Amino acid sequence: MTLLNVIQLIGGVGIFLYSIKMISDSLQLLAGNSLQNLIGMLTKTPILGVIVGTVVTILIQSSSATTVMTVSFVDAGLMTLKQAIGVIMGANIGTTVTGQIIAFKVKDYCYLFIILGSILQFVGKTNAQKYLGGGLFGFGLLFIGMATMEDSMSILRTRTDLFLMFKESAMLGVLAGTIVTVLIQSSAAALGLTIALSLQGLLNLEAAIPIILGSNIGTTITTILAAIGTCRHAKQACLAHVLFNIIGVCIFLPLMPLYIDFIRATATSIGHQIANAHSLFNVCNTLLFLPFVGAFAKLITTIIPDPEKPEIHKSYLDPKLIEFTPAIAVDAVKNECLAMGSVLLEAIDKIEELYFLNQKITREELTDIENLLDKYHAEINEYSQALMRHSISDSELVRLHSYVSSAGDMERIGDKCKMLYHIWEKKEEMQGSFSEEALGELQEIFDMANNAVEISVQNISLPHERAVETVTHLEEISQEVRQLESEIRSRHVKRLALGLCSSSIGLSFLDAVGAIEHMSYRAKKMSQVIVHQQIH
Repeated sequence: MTLLNVIQLIGGVGIFLYSIKMISDSLQLLAGNSLQNLIGMLTKTPILGVIVGTVVTILIQSSSATTVMTVSFVDAGLMTLKQAIGVIMGANIGTTVTGQIIAFKVKDYCYLFIILGSILQFVGKTNAQKYLGGGLFGFGLLFIGMATMEDSMSILRTRTDLFLMFKESAMLGVLAGTIVTVLIQSSAAALGLTIALSLQGLLNLEAAIPIILGSNIGTTITTILAAIGTCRHAKQACLAHVLFNIIGVCIFLPLMPLYIDFIRATATSIGHQIANAHSLFNVCNTLLFLPFVGAFAKLITTIIPDPEKPEIHKSYLDPKLIEFTPAIAVDAVKNECLAMGSVLLEAIDKIEELYFLNQKITREELTDIENLLDKYHAEINEYSQALMRHSISDSELVRLHSYVSSAGDMERIGDKCKMLYHIWEKKEEMQGSFSEEALGELQEIFDMANNAVEISVQNISLPHERAVETVTHLEEISQEVRQLESEIRSRHVKRLALGLCSSSIGLSFLDAVGAIEHMSYRAKKMSQVIVHQQIH
């Protein structure tokens, strides 16, 4: 095999991998919210998890993306281990569709797909048409990559002795399939390479099937990499994927002669036979495991026990989601905003305790909450900027901008909480106090602003119809707060004129009223932005 042939082979693998990524990215953009809706259908039923995992993987043409997404969801606490096992099983079935496509003799029409894809990408009027064009272009490239790999190995037709060891040892074939898939991090590419070798007569079915089984073990490397640095629950999901495939291969290896004979009867073309072997292995493996998902989950938690204490700050912002499933990454930003909102409401509760419930809070308590809000805000901004550099649909981009804006508004409301604490602290240093009448006015406007913030935080996750209703209500609250602020100021000026309160304490009171009114304004603005993105 000459250096030119080696370069051609590596180039073919590169084209193949790039085409799979192009198809996956285009289909994700085309699927958009449908992908999130499918994930949202998950229940505790493993069968439904298998269905969802299969459909999502077929939609985005990447089992790696589905499994990485699953690990990320478990890491974020959005999915249980039992649900994750079902999805992982489904992802293994869904990825076999790629192998079936490769097995068909579509390569004669690959340039037609490229032409159609190019036309749609350049002259398509809608984003959906452009995304479809990208998918078709990638589909054409897929077969060009296959053809390039086949051509590069045609020179080896007379050197079948090089692959003799795979024909004699199934274990060597499994090992080879595992190593190749680990190196290129794509079971689809390993499958394509195996089919290409078989079509050149270099591998027979007895040698090819063990390599395919090994590729199922090798593909878990992506999940392993995704689990690095995650919580124990995510590591449990990773281990479930690894053990699921390894145990499946161990079950099939002793049955290899029978399995090969059965696969040989399913088709006349060796390409189709290999694709069928890949599909049947994953389907049968799933059917074998389904009745024992509960027991399997217990085994996993025995090997990797659950954490004793939950993390205080659990981030939904998994960088791996940006690479594999940008649409889901936008949803992760939404969940992070909701988590930030719960911390903000805690800060407001602390101010309520201080002002109206006679409960002392320390500067450290509020500073810790304020620092956490700043941390949320900074991480949401940083994550969103990284996400914006990837291909996401216009509607998802609008959604993302609204969440970033909401995080900014919540951070400013948090600053007002901090300001209210300093106002109280300054008042205490001066050994002064608000009159009963002033404190009653302050509580009235505070309760209205607090209600507005609670509604705005809830609005982040509300459907459009309910969000519109609440925004109308928020605008009314904001108007009432603004009017009440004006009335309170007027009444306070009269109290100052009558000498009912000192001027220094009076200024602190006005600062507090202004800060509370600003909280209401930011809450209204936050929800208006959210509703605007939902309209889009």
